[in-house]
Amino acid sequence: MIGGRRPLSGRKVGDRRVRIERPHSAYFRYTGPGQLTAKRAASAPKTAFGRAWARVKALAIGRPLASEEEIGERLSKTKALAIFSSDAISSSTYASEEILRILALAGGTALAFGPGIAIAIALLLLIVAISYRQVCMAYPSGGGAYAVARANLGQRIALVAASALLYDYVMTVGVSVAAGIAAITSVAPDLLPWRAELGMAAIALLALANLRGLRESGNIFAVPTYAYVVGALAIIGLGIARIASGDPAASFPTPRVEAPPDGFEVLTIFLVLRAFAFGSVALTGTEAISNGVPAFKPPEARNAATTMLAMALLLGIIFIGLSFLAAAFGLAPDPAERETLISQVTRTVIGDGAPYVGFQAITTLILLLAANTGFNGAPRLAQILAADGFAPRQLALLGDRLAFSWGIVILAAAAAGLVFVFDGSVADLIPLYSIGIFLSFSISQSGMVVHWARERARGWTWRAALNLGGALVTGVVWVIITVAKVPHGAWIALVVIPGLVALMEWVRRQYRGQEAELQVAADAAIPRPHRTQRIVVPVNGINRAVVRAVNVGRTVGPDIRAVYVTDDPDAGEALRERWTRQLPDVPFVVVESPYRSLIGPFVAYLDVLDRAWPPEQEAPTTVVVLPEYVGRHWWDRVLYNQVARRLRSTLVGRERTVILDVPYRRTGSGHEPPASGGQPLPRGVGGQPAPGDDRPTEPGDAAS
Repeated sequence: MIGGRRPLSGRKVGDRRVRIERPHSAYFRYTGPGQLTAKRAASAPKTAFGRAWARVKALAIGRPLASEEEIGERLSKTKALAIFSSDAISSSTYASEEILRILALAGGTALAFGPGIAIAIALLLLIVAISYRQVCMAYPSGGGAYAVARANLGQRIALVAASALLYDYVMTVGVSVAAGIAAITSVAPDLLPWRAELGMAAIALLALANLRGLRESGNIFAVPTYAYVVGALAIIGLGIARIASGDPAASFPTPRVEAPPDGFEVLTIFLVLRAFAFGSVALTGTEAISNGVPAFKPPEARNAATTMLAMALLLGIIFIGLSFLAAAFGLAPDPAERETLISQVTRTVIGDGAPYVGFQAITTLILLLAANTGFNGAPRLAQILAADGFAPRQLALLGDRLAFSWGIVILAAAAAGLVFVFDGSVADLIPLYSIGIFLSFSISQSGMVVHWARERARGWTWRAALNLGGALVTGVVWVIITVAKVPHGAWIALVVIPGLVALMEWVRRQYRGQEAELQVAADAAIPRPHRTQRIVVPVNGINRAVVRAVNVGRTVGPDIRAVYVTDDPDAGEALRERWTRQLPDVPFVVVESPYRSLIGPFVAYLDVLDRAWPPEQEAPTTVVVLPEYVGRHWWDRVLYNQVARRLRSTLVGRERTVILDVPYRRTGSGHEPPASGGQPLPRGVGGQPAPGDDRPTEPGDAAS
């Protein structure tokens, strides 16, 4: 235990008490022999800039959370439905519109097929939801399609699933935000030219909200999600009531369609399948719950499965209801994207008054917040990939608020770039969407078939049959979507997904190569090294930083020398004379550099030392001790140590070379500590001129 006892005398004779001193108590908790747990103060920044940045972060995202507080950040089913299902539920606002946008190419009468296609997609949603409930129960650690494929289909197929999911998460953020801005421009058309900028700003705000952590983001997202569900169900109920009451506006009239002159197509089975493919975006987001099972409160798997079913039922009802109302009132998508279909439905059912504006505001919020599905799913999947060595390890680190900060920031940047490139147009973004998610659907369901065949638990046959049916259905749908959307830009997905797979495998090869280089056998005894060491100290004069570095070098080994690189021979000889007088036990080498280079001649000197060593003997390790002056202000980084930094970067990776940084910083008390062995500094050392020596010395950039 760190600390000690200090006996104290009392007021009376024989009175004695003991004060237990624990100098570690401000920074650590003593948790056992040789084990301390750091308190928050131990991680507090020590510099003025660091403290200022910490205050800014605390203001923006909240105070740092300890790891043991993670259980308090878990989600209840009601909050999880808002967080993980907002994307799936909100897709009902544009999925119906995309079905009708394709059918409109065949004229107004073709729009009558819209509700039927919506019902077919809802049935597909039910199949996927039931299948994914089994994923939640079988793989409660999260990871969704990636975890299933990794365990049952092999690593390569698992990487395809992960790449497809990551691609689709970026698309989820981009499409959801673009659709949310479209809801705003439906009410305020003057904002249409600024939709890309508004979308990028919304993504930045969503990233900031997610950096605050799960529980707080759940509080933010719960209200608009449930408000949208209630509002949408109310509008569907009012619309059906108007239809039942014989409202003449709801007589299933032939919609007026503004089709472009060259955009007319004959209604064929391929056009219907294309409409089905574009409307299948309604299923995006259904996999997010299976990826985020660890975020639920215990029992995690059961709560996730229940939430999955609730999400599917709500989405199916709203999706079919809005498609039915659009057909009943003869509504069609606006080719110019001036007004969304759900805006038309709402205005037709409840009018143009305050309730319409209020529901449009709620629709905007849930569409903007639906992007949170991507912000929760992608960083968690990236964390799993990083833990497996297929992504940079920074993606596995939790930030101050127990969120995967790096994943959130990278996702936000990618989605913002997507919105910028496509000018925030939902119609242009939709063709790129849903290819990745159906590919991951098919892979995960195929993996579950293998899982049940291996486990052979009770009821495994009907479970395997259910997943096999899901795999076949989603596989066929993926082929339909790919064929239908590739001519409209979805070829990007077929390039990005294999590219991500190749990138992940490259990262894994890099990590494996590093592990092979650094690996130490677990049963191997590690002897003391017998190799000798030589210590080389690059110096620019005699000052406190140099003296401290020399003293550290003396403790490392006896073979020590100081090297002074200069383009002025007279200055070199003058410094040699002073060095011999003040540090006589440390050999001093002057390297003249007529071409005024500092780094090259120093490295060449080290090479000469290596070559001069007898070839029959093992060459020693060269320890380069770098003196550095540590300033107290940000501008000191510019003024000092530039040569030391360049020298360090040059020497990193050099064979049989160790770099030892020795920083020196003034105490700020006005009284400098001794520079050598605890003894007072002699004159001439540490920046004080020697007798008869009036040449100035500069403590900065000691390695120059």
